[in-house]
Amino acid sequence: MTLKHVILAVEDELSEAVSIQILKKFDIDIWNAIRGEGKTYLQQKALEFNRSANGAAIFMLTDLDSPQNCPPRLIKSWIKGHLNPRFFFRVAVMEVESWVMADRDGVANFLSIPVHRVPRNTDEIPNPKEFLVSLARRSKKKTLRAALIPAQGTILPIGNEYNSLLSEFVRNHWNLERAATVSPSLKRTLDRLSQERNAGTDS
Repeated sequence: MTLKHVILAVEDELSEAVSIQILKKFDIDIWNAIRGEGKTYLQQKALEFNRSANGAAIFMLTDLDSPQNCPPRLIKSWIKGHLNPRFFFRVAVMEVESWVMADRDGVANFLSIPVHRVPRNTDEIPNPKEFLVSLARRSKKKTLRAALIPAQGTILPIGNEYNSLLSEFVRNHWNLERAATVSPSLKRTLDRLSQERNAGTDS
């Protein structure tokens, strides 16, 4: 069965922007987008998504978060059984920010920092969100620093415009092909979708 449409399920605005770019690469339309308020919501809905994916394919993206975990173990702990082949359960290592920063040249230009500040394997950054904020602190752009860095005295780990500004970057400037050469977990997601599309073409 050719994969032409999916229901999209994500944690937040940034994950949605990244997923849209990935699906667009394969000309996969989104029937409906479900944006949860973080990881817990997706975990609670995972079994339901796995069952219902027989009717419409579902693409779900969540973060790995912990270096003590791995994507297959996380998927197994959420599904506790057979994974529906029409449920594309993808895990960003360590967080979706790892995939965003994997376009090293694009992020360096966006933040106005030297490209060597961005690691060559972004999947190995233990706390990608925190690391990206630390990169933003080095930015020459005052408005960007104000948008991405949490205000002094706040308990929030990110600035008020963090998700919206990074989502705008992903939509307009993020180079998916460059990013896939740096992030193994992103490349695995692209390979999985490519495999599915090729299988649909052959059948």
